[in-house]
Amino acid sequence: MADINFGGTIEQVVTSQEFSLEKARRILKDETIAVLGYGVQGPAQALNLRDNGFSPIIGQVEGDAYWDKAIADGFVPGETLFSIEEAARRGTIIKDLISDAGQAKTWPAVKACLNEGDALYFSHGFSIVYKEQTGVVPPAYVDVIRVAPKGSGTNVRRNFLDGSGINSSYAVFQDFTGRAKERTLALGIAIGSGYLFPTTFEKEVFSDLTGERGVLMGCLAGTMEAQYNILRKNGHSPSEAFNETVEELTQSLIRLVAENGMDWMFANCSTTAQRGALDWAPKFRDAVAPVFEELYDRVKTGKETRRVLEINSAPDYLQSLRKELDEIKNSEMWLAGAAVRALRPENR
Repeated sequence: MADINFGGTIEQVVTSQEFSLEKARRILKDETIAVLGYGVQGPAQALNLRDNGFSPIIGQVEGDAYWDKAIADGFVPGETLFSIEEAARRGTIIKDLISDAGQAKTWPAVKACLNEGDALYFSHGFSIVYKEQTGVVPPAYVDVIRVAPKGSGTNVRRNFLDGSGINSSYAVFQDFTGRAKERTLALGIAIGSGYLFPTTFEKEVFSDLTGERGVLMGCLAGTMEAQYNILRKNGHSPSEAFNETVEELTQSLIRLVAENGMDWMFANCSTTAQRGALDWAPKFRDAVAPVFEELYDRVKTGKETRRVLEINSAPDYLQSLRKELDEIKNSEMWLAGAAVRALRPENR
C-alpha cells in the first residue's frame, strides 16, 4: 500500500505497483467468478476480467435483452452463461451486480446457492447497509466484500481499454475465511481499477447516493437546466444557450479540471472569467448547502432507499423510466444538444 497525502490527510491506497495483476491471478486462480446481472456494471467488470486472463461466468435471466447482450459479447449458454441461480451455485466468488431493487428481489434464491467459504461481492453497499428494507442479510459462513468503481459501467470499460482505469473504493464487511481482504484487492485489480482506496459499506453508500443525486448527476442536470432557461428567457438562441451551458463545460473546461484541478482551470481562463468564478462560487456554495444537508439526511435515514425500492420495483418501472428519460431527451435544451453534437467534426 502507498501512503498518499490528500489535502493534509494521509490515506493508504493500493495500485497495481503494490498489488500486481500477476498477484491477483495467483490469489484468484482457484476461484470461479460468477457475475450476476449483465446490465450496467456487469458487462464492464466481466469483460475486463476476461481480458485480464480470468474466466468469469454470467448469471442472467434467460432470453431477455441482457442475456442476448452477453451472448453478443461472447458468453456461451450452458458454458459461461447461466441462469442467476445456476451461476451463483457454480461460483465461489459471487458478484451480485444486479440492480439494487433486483438484488432484494432475487436475494432468497441467491442466498440458497451460497456455500461455506464463498465470497459475496457487491459494487454498492445499498443492499447490506439498508438490510431492514432489502432483506439482504448474508449468512455467517461467507466473506462479504465490495469493490465500487467510481464511474458508470460504460466508463469502467472505456478506461480499461485506454489503459487509465477507473478508481475504486473497497471494503470488507465480513471476513469468514481470513482471506476476504486479499480477495477484495485482487478483484479490484482484476477489473482494472486505477487505484483502490479503503472505506466502509456504510460510508460508500452514503457518499455514493449523495453524489449521484448531487454534483455528479442531479445537481448538474438541474443547474444546467436553470442556466439554459435563463439564457433563453433573455433572448439567447438555443445554440448559444447550450454552448455556454453544456458544450464549453464538457468539451473544454472540465477537461482542464480533470487534468490539474479547479485552480488550473481558473488559471487557464480569461481574467474576466476568473474574477466571475471566484466571486460567484461562494454564492452558489452557500445557496446549495441547505439542499445538500437535506439530501444527506434523507440518504442517512433511508428515505432515499425507500423511494428507490418502491419506484424501481413497480411492474411498470421500465415504461415509466423511459417516459421520464424521453421528457429530458425531447426538451429543447437536449434537442439543441443533439444538434450541437452532430456538428462536431468527428460526427460530420
